[in-house]
Amino acid sequence: MPSSGRSPTTPPGRAAAAPRRSRSLSPPWKSGWQPRNVLNSLWQEIFLPESRKPDYKLVKEITVLCQKVRCCNLSGKERSKLLTEALRKMDGKYLEIAGSPVAASVLKLCVQWCSQSEMDPVFVALQPHLLDLSRNKDTGFLVNYIIKGASKEQFALFISSLHGHVASLLHHTIGASVVDRAFHQATRPQKRSLLLELCSTELQLSKDLAQEKQCRLSVLNIISKHGLQKSSVLQHMTTIIQPVLEKGIVEYSIVHMVISEYLTIADKTSALDVIRQLIPHLIQGSSVLDEDVIGQLIPHLTPTKSKAQKKRSKAKKKRSSELLLIRIMQTKEGLKLGLACLKHGLEKDRKRIIKSLKGHIRKLALNDYGCLFVICRLSIVDNTELITEVL
Repeated sequence: MPSSGRSPTTPPGRAAAAPRRSRSLSPPWKSGWQPRNVLNSLWQEIFLPESRKPDYKLVKEITVLCQKVRCCNLSGKERSKLLTEALRKMDGKYLEIAGSPVAASVLKLCVQWCSQSEMDPVFVALQPHLLDLSRNKDTGFLVNYIIKGASKEQFALFISSLHGHVASLLHHTIGASVVDRAFHQATRPQKRSLLLELCSTELQLSKDLAQEKQCRLSVLNIISKHGLQKSSVLQHMTTIIQPVLEKGIVEYSIVHMVISEYLTIADKTSALDVIRQLIPHLIQGSSVLDEDVIGQLIPHLTPTKSKAQKKRSKAKKKRSSELLLIRIMQTKEGLKLGLACLKHGLEKDRKRIIKSLKGHIRKLALNDYGCLFVICRLSIVDNTELITEVL
């Protein structure tokens, strides 16, 4: 009997249904052109199930090890053994591990607690990619810990890799924290090399200037000594500072120093314009993501905190809610910037600063640099009623 073209289960009068195709999880562009790595990773992160992502088993194993390492009642030998095992599993795949938010948190923990001999392979593998990792919110803290644990030779390599990229990193919220970390840890010649790049394009090519020990970190001295044009230096520094002010990335010491040096050579109109853009940021809280806030994005990796750790975390949150003007008084660069705001600002700008300090005078007065700010404020501001109200 000839076949009717219908399956035995197909009702009469109805065409046979087309065979169901298995669901494909490959990206739609795979059949045509080859996409970039960014598109591939984005597709995997959004649409691919967890069990089919690359290195899924490895990430799961090191995550379990990370949970054990974070226990507060763990001895030093046990923690060291677990870290060694985690680094052994990640050996040769450090860059791939850094590309995953969860795995990057595990790698950051290993870098924080591992020995220098265990740190060396991690630095060698990630050193060519540290600039790219510095711009990522999931790996920025990892780069900070790598810088902190690096040897002198490794840190010098990182400083040399920053050449030509300091300005672009300062315009990035996470990248600016990495540059500031390097600035605090750098020697005097290394600090000078970072600052010279922000002053003029001509100074970037002068390697001898960065090695001078007698030269003071002052733009005025550098301009007079090397015969630079003041207008070109001002123009270059304006292109650096303006995006920083627009994005509100003004929490860092290297930014404070650059703005303070700019105000020493700028005319009154330009200086006043910078001050007016800066004051709203100083009288509000920080805009930079804290590490504890980043950790909340990965709740299953939250450590079991002891009472002392909870106390420090509470104090850290309290500091982050304070005025930025109060917190920058912890450094000499922050003091210079605060005094520059009082000096170059108009009377109404000084009033805004003084009114924002109501309730914080005691803390400033007990600080090494903050007490100098209070003294200068009393000597500059000639409004007795306002001073009495704030005090």
